[in-house]
Amino acid sequence: MSVGNWQRAQALQALAAGEVFDLLIIGGGATGLGLAVDASARGLRTALVEAQDFAKGTSSRSTKLVHGGVRYLAQGRIGLVREALHERSTLLANAPHLASALPFILPCGGWVEKGFYGAGLKAYGALSGRRGLGPTEMLSAHQVRDAVPGIQGDRHSGGWRYWDAQFDDARLAVALARTAQAQGAVLLNHCEVQALLREDSSPMAAVCGAQVQDHETGQSWRIGARCVVNATGVWVDAVRRMGAAAPTESSLPAMVSPSQGVHLVVDARFLGGHHALLVPRTSDGRVVFAVPWLGSVVLGTTDTPRDDLPLEPRAFAQEVDFILQEAGRYLSRPLSRRDVRSVWVGLRPLVKPVGGESSTGALSREHTVQVASNGLVTVTGGKWTTYRTMAEDVLQACGQAGLLKALRSSSTAALPLMSSPPSGRAGASPLTPISEAPGLHLYGQDAEAVMALPGADHWLAPGLSEAMVRFAVRQEMARTVEDVLARRSRLLFLDAAAAQAVAPRVADLLVQERACSPLAAGLEPFRQLAEQYARVP
Repeated sequence: MSVGNWQRAQALQALAAGEVFDLLIIGGGATGLGLAVDASARGLRTALVEAQDFAKGTSSRSTKLVHGGVRYLAQGRIGLVREALHERSTLLANAPHLASALPFILPCGGWVEKGFYGAGLKAYGALSGRRGLGPTEMLSAHQVRDAVPGIQGDRHSGGWRYWDAQFDDARLAVALARTAQAQGAVLLNHCEVQALLREDSSPMAAVCGAQVQDHETGQSWRIGARCVVNATGVWVDAVRRMGAAAPTESSLPAMVSPSQGVHLVVDARFLGGHHALLVPRTSDGRVVFAVPWLGSVVLGTTDTPRDDLPLEPRAFAQEVDFILQEAGRYLSRPLSRRDVRSVWVGLRPLVKPVGGESSTGALSREHTVQVASNGLVTVTGGKWTTYRTMAEDVLQACGQAGLLKALRSSSTAALPLMSSPPSGRAGASPLTPISEAPGLHLYGQDAEAVMALPGADHWLAPGLSEAMVRFAVRQEMARTVEDVLARRSRLLFLDAAAAQAVAPRVADLLVQERACSPLAAGLEPFRQLAEQYARVP
């Protein structure tokens, strides 16, 4: 039996053995995986199931920034910014191979703008304190052009440089999954919750586990748990209704108001240099970024309300127009749809206020933890940067509700993630920045293990070798072509056409490693998905 199949068989056996876990987490995104790490590190017997793949949803489709939230300062949300800046520093220290400091340029049109934005950015830097990543500086027009060679000279008279950070979100999710696994948690992707279990048949009976089904084998079984946490992002309301204590609760008011964020990827030449560009005020008052990431440039993002919750949302033509037009106002090279290598969309789980809210821009980016009368714990909202404190808040709520007892203190602030190399001061690591093209540096201490596998010198695409595909299956719980090319490698997000080209060979390697059929490797579904990412509306 191959390594990957053996690991999955062990997880299946553990989940089907009839053990009552302390904690069952539904959802394998940033929130659920962070919770699995924290709970297992505290000694709680923890299980996590994910219907698709880890970070399949919103958690692999972020703007790739680890940030405090500059714009939240204007809203007076200083506590939120301070917490996020603290967590930014923690993440840089615990996963220096997957997160790195990134300088930003905010161009200004005159002295009024320079004074206005400078005050906010100076305050932002001051809130960072000793955790700051670099000085906040006013730059001349010439210095701005040196930092961002692709910027139009007549769009600014100088600007500000400030510092934040960026990361590889999907690979960080995989690192969290492996870290939780190393701490004793049992995790299974491609395993869907079909129903929530109750202690008895009474309408008010407490939730005590879930019935799940493995997508690969079709096998179903029941998992018992003292505490069940719903961490399914924009899909939390469906699970809440699944656990409704009475039929009338099937119409529970929604907790989440989804917002769609679209991102376009273009060649690095459009931006140039190693600085990100922040357009602070677009034609409709939003913010647009141009971020160097893994050797390309990510342009985004939009903030469009949605009433539906597709697993693979599509960009609207007007959203693409908006990003191209706003980025084009600042970049010297003309931008068109032909320049876009990949387009991808994430759904943000924005927390709905009690009275309702029409604009997603006004909804809360902070997270909410709710404990229902039947004991089901739901967490939603928040952002990648604060995933660790979200986990702490969830476990605190579970303890206060009496669902978990004798909780130890969290240790994750000083817990390096799996494969993390030794690091010095956060933000000052000599490791390769995330803005650079992908390669072995993203594997940290596992780089040697990757190089020892067959195909280490056979490159399928820049930054993706056959050995990396084998490692994804053997050690990173990848099961399909999409798992490999979308989240262990980021090729689908960087260049959808290139991902289509290498997909057949990746499928061949999956068949070898998993000893499975070509159908199980998921080549045809991936081809259809890659066509969607390559098609610019």
